[in-house]
Amino acid sequence: MKDLNPRQREAVRHLDGPLLVLAGAGSGKTRVITAKIAYLIDQAGMPARHITAVTFTNKAAREMKGRVSRLMGREAGRGLTISTFHTLGLNMLRREREAAGLRDGFSIFDEQDVEQLLRELSKKNEADKETLQHARRQISAWKNDLIDPATAQVQATDDIEAFFAALYHAYQRALRAYNAVDFDDLIMLPVTMLRTDAQLRERWQNRIHYLLVDEYQDTNGAQYELVRLMVGVRGALTVVGDDDQSIYAWRGARPENLARLREDLPRLQLIKLEQNYRSTGRILHAANTLISNNDHVFQKRLWSELGPGDPLRVITCRDEEDEAERVISEILRQRFQSSAPFSDFAILYRGNHQARPFEKALRQQNIPYFLSGGTSFFSRTEVKDVIAYLRLMANPDDDRAFLRIINTPRREIGTGTLERLALYAGERQCSLLHATNELGLAERLQPRPLAKLREFAEWLAGLLKASVDDPAVVTVRRLLGELDYRDWLDRTSPSDAASQRRWENIEDLIAWLDRLQGDEHDGESLAQILNHLALMDILDRQDEDQGGDRVALMTLHAAKGLEFPHVFLVGMEEELLPHRSSIEEDNIAEERRLAYVGLTRAQRTLVMTCAERRRRGGEMARCESSRFLSELPVEDLIREGRGVTLSAEEKQARGKAHLAGLKAMLDD
Repeated sequence: MKDLNPRQREAVRHLDGPLLVLAGAGSGKTRVITAKIAYLIDQAGMPARHITAVTFTNKAAREMKGRVSRLMGREAGRGLTISTFHTLGLNMLRREREAAGLRDGFSIFDEQDVEQLLRELSKKNEADKETLQHARRQISAWKNDLIDPATAQVQATDDIEAFFAALYHAYQRALRAYNAVDFDDLIMLPVTMLRTDAQLRERWQNRIHYLLVDEYQDTNGAQYELVRLMVGVRGALTVVGDDDQSIYAWRGARPENLARLREDLPRLQLIKLEQNYRSTGRILHAANTLISNNDHVFQKRLWSELGPGDPLRVITCRDEEDEAERVISEILRQRFQSSAPFSDFAILYRGNHQARPFEKALRQQNIPYFLSGGTSFFSRTEVKDVIAYLRLMANPDDDRAFLRIINTPRREIGTGTLERLALYAGERQCSLLHATNELGLAERLQPRPLAKLREFAEWLAGLLKASVDDPAVVTVRRLLGELDYRDWLDRTSPSDAASQRRWENIEDLIAWLDRLQGDEHDGESLAQILNHLALMDILDRQDEDQGGDRVALMTLHAAKGLEFPHVFLVGMEEELLPHRSSIEEDNIAEERRLAYVGLTRAQRTLVMTCAERRRRGGEMARCESSRFLSELPVEDLIREGRGVTLSAEEKQARGKAHLAGLKAMLDD
């Protein structure tokens, strides 16, 4: 408690009713949450098993667990739950699967599974890819708003909505038939159970005596309701959030949930954390001035004891190539002057398409970099193949997994055979795997394809029987051996090197499974392990660490929660930041919050760039500087670039930086 400031200590010690901690950027909110967990256990005498802390990403949950362990030791925190919202929902579904209408071994459908299922369900309507993507987003939005298919059908206002609602109804029926849930169901189903089953609700409220929620401004309607129902009338709750950093409206986040707390919890107390431990005074003054243009339910103003720091720089560039060259030149100059590692630098932008010229310029200077948003490990073909086998072993009703692996490796089972199998299974209202062994299928298929299907089903049943008591790692190695999967990779990969890389991914998957079945998930079933893997896949795509001595390139959305000594906020132009779609939808407030997030990532220096011309749709177009630049305090800015003359000292410093870059290239 000694290292906390007075407001942080007040937040930690407050136990008399629900508490909202309005925590500005860099104000030590994670420190407050972890210190409060320790306080609840050490000072309030609350058993760790009755405390639950919830956040949005696996990375944040891991960091919180690590801090609690360092504060208290592992034994003192044994039984404590720190997880994402979706992991909490998954654990609830596992404990209450009968109430949720699920059977043992249920699957979690990932994005590809969902898209494939929607394509199949809409075949008769011949919906195009864009329409199906729209349908997927609409179904997700309905679930986030706790709207079931029947209500969606009643509320449909036009033919498109009616089609989406009908597809939603068919989609939910299919999920139930497959004994599966999607990502949104991990919140919606627990909320439905808590609403409708008083005994279940009481059971969970008795299980969770105190609930702490991080990043509360990012909650959607379903998550808000989950928290409300979990807490009940007791109000043993601390939520931490910042409405100025709510940047996920497109994912259903509702910053107004902070204000709703006052309506639902009249005893709610408010504590503001306004001291920033990250950034210099000028950076914070600029951020405060910018965000003051938004309407606020709760007012706050960040301040710092780190001194004023350097002025913020705004560089006007000729075009995107010039912009990239200027930024890389600045990185080299600062590195030359201060010997800063490359990992101290971040280039932040509104959209992923802006990264290309920066990648090119970094490669030309032999500067190592990390590009956020690469292919997820769990999205790689060979990894998904193995997981699909395990999914089908854990859940024989998982038709998506069946269709993925029935010809991997090749078993000479054609598309026509699978179509007739699917038709028969649909008539019998059973899974594809179950249908392969039904006597009636012999009337639909020729003897050879029927034998191939039954040979596969018999082999899988034998593998499952042999693996029933084995850890997942042993099962995978037996599976790979019986499939001769390494040989399959050799035969289907474009080169020996590619085959080796793919096999190394399999080995990495086995290592993942081995770690998962360590202390934390020891004794869990294959289905439970697969559910953890599915959540890692979905959540860790938002969670990647840059790692190593590399310049970070990432979107402003991906940068939230991170900090860097030197930040370059690029593309500060109308129709980029703010984005054109937000201008058209009159949603400038969220774009301003996004720019605010960008500013407050910087610890010591902040450089913003804009271009006079930029390529759009294959043609060069003139650009207008972002309105957000005009909202920044002029006394904290230095403008450079087009029409601005550099001093002799600045020219000399840049010249030395270029020489240092050339020397580094020669040394390589």
